[in-house]
Amino acid sequence: MEPALELGEFLRSRRARMRPEDVGFASGSGPRRVPGLRREEVAYLAGVSVDYYVRLEQGRNRGVSDSVLGAVADALRMDDDERAHLVRLARPDDDAAGAPDGRPARPGVRQLLDWISAPALAVDHRLDIVAWNRPACVLITDLSALSPTQRNMARLHLLDAEISGRYPDVDFIAREVVGQLRIAVGRYPRDAALHRLIAELAAKSPEFRHHWERHAVHTKSSGFKRVNHPEAGLLTLAYEITHFPQDPNLSLLVYTAAPDTPEAQALRLMATG
Repeated sequence: MEPALELGEFLRSRRARMRPEDVGFASGSGPRRVPGLRREEVAYLAGVSVDYYVRLEQGRNRGVSDSVLGAVADALRMDDDERAHLVRLARPDDDAAGAPDGRPARPGVRQLLDWISAPALAVDHRLDIVAWNRPACVLITDLSALSPTQRNMARLHLLDAEISGRYPDVDFIAREVVGQLRIAVGRYPRDAALHRLIAELAAKSPEFRHHWERHAVHTKSSGFKRVNHPEAGLLTLAYEITHFPQDPNLSLLVYTAAPDTPEAQALRLMATG
C-alpha cells in the first residue's frame, strides 16, 4: 500500500476509536453516521483548519511540520509507537521504501546465539527467523528442517496448525504480530515480500485480520508468552528483545524464566537435553 493511503487509513482508525463525549463533543454535535470523531473535530482539537487536516488524511501534505503532527497525535491520544508511526507515514523515507533483501545472519550473530543457553532467535523486520540456536529448536520446532518461507514467526504462530495449537493466546499473539508488521510497513511501504506475507496472514488468520483492520501499532521489547510444550507441558516464558546496532532490521529474541520455577527447569533441560 502506498504511504498516502496507509496514512489515511491509520488516521481514520484513530478517529474511529475516540468517543466524542471524552473530548467534549457529546451535546449538540448532531447524529453521527460513523463512530468516533469527525474530521472537523480532530482539526479543532489539533488547532489546524479542516481543509489542512483533510489534506493530511488524504496524504497531500508531504511538508507537514513536527508541530502539526504532534498536535494531531495529541488530539487522537496516540501513544509513543503510534506517534512514531504517524511521522513515518506522513514523511516516508523513499530511499528505504523497498527494504533490504533477506540475507543470512552474519557469522558473529550465529556464534552469539550458539553461546546463549536459553532459546534464542535472530528475527528480521518481516519476522523471518534468520538464525537460531539449538534450545530454540527444542522449544519451537526443528527450524533447520523448514524452508526459508516457513521460518517466519507469524506463519508459525498463526498458520502452522501443529505449532499454533500449542499457543493458547492466539488473539494476543496476532495483535503483537500486527503491531510489528504495521511498523515494518511504515518503514518499508514498497517491500513486496512484506506485503505478500501480510496478504497471506489476512486471508488465512481471522485473528490477524481482525487486528490488521484496526491498525494496531506497537513495538515490543519484553513480554510473556504461554506455550503448551509437547514434553514440558504448559509454560509461561518471559522474553526480551534487543536490536543489533550493525543490523538495524535484525532483532535478538531470547526466552527466559524466573529462577527456581518449572519454566527455568524446562529451559535448562532444553539447553542440555
